[in-house]
Amino acid sequence: MVRISFTQHPASVGETYSAYANRLAPLWRMQLAALACFVHGIFPFLLTKTGSTSVSELYSRMVQHRSRL
Repeated sequence: MVRISFTQHPASVGETYSAYANRLAPLWRMQLAALACFVHGIFPFLLTKTGSTSVSELYSRMVQHRSRL
């Protein structure tokens, strides 16, 4: 039953579970960017460009891969 629940939906959209799980990579990058922005908010002299650079890169990747949707 558990195996079915982990593979049923990815299979229904034509992907393997591992390919589907790889979609989480941007989520982790977004979380790190949010953390960098938080740290920068408290300590303005730290991570002065990290958050904005990460968000810009994520946005660029999303726009590039928009045609896949």
